[in-house]
Amino acid sequence: MEVTVVKEGRHGILGLGAEEARVRVRSLVRVPGEESDIAEAAKEVLETLLARMGVVASVVSQTKPPVEGGEGASSVITLDVTDDDLGILIGRRGQTLSSLQYIVRLIVAHQAKAWVPIVIDVEGYKQRRYGVLQALARRMAEQVKVKGRPFALEPMPAYERRIIHITLADDPDVITESIGEGEARKVVIMSKEP
Repeated sequence: MEVTVVKEGRHGILGLGAEEARVRVRSLVRVPGEESDIAEAAKEVLETLLARMGVVASVVSQTKPPVEGGEGASSVITLDVTDDDLGILIGRRGQTLSSLQYIVRLIVAHQAKAWVPIVIDVEGYKQRRYGVLQALARRMAEQVKVKGRPFALEPMPAYERRIIHITLADDPDVITESIGEGEARKVVIMSKEP
């Protein structure tokens, strides 16, 4: 197990003002063959959901090594959905795809009794979007450098904001910051120099 102390507890005086400690516990033990079983279960869940939605498509599952390669990090299960005209599964700005991924993650986590990183992609949409966001980040960073004024991007989901932050993390001239609340949260690109 990996134990992380999120918040230290306090004794208080005579029990008054006492606070409980908060810890996060994560299992580092992986049972051989478990990931392939979970990947198969995730594929079956997605195929069932698609069938109930009346969508005819093929689903291919892959288990990829952890992105950051840290000790105890889980492999990522990727489900690629392919067929003709699956735009309905992507939805406006990928909202339908994000919701479908969330539902599959919940169902599989409930069945496996553990959270499992699952990524669903439809006809390479997420990979194309990743490239578009990287290009956008670089283009807007250049505008910030030239004009010297901050630039706020449109509101976007957390995983898309993260792509912008990572893309510009090594840029010596600009910094990024997320501002706003909920669905209105967006990235602002600013010059490092005042």
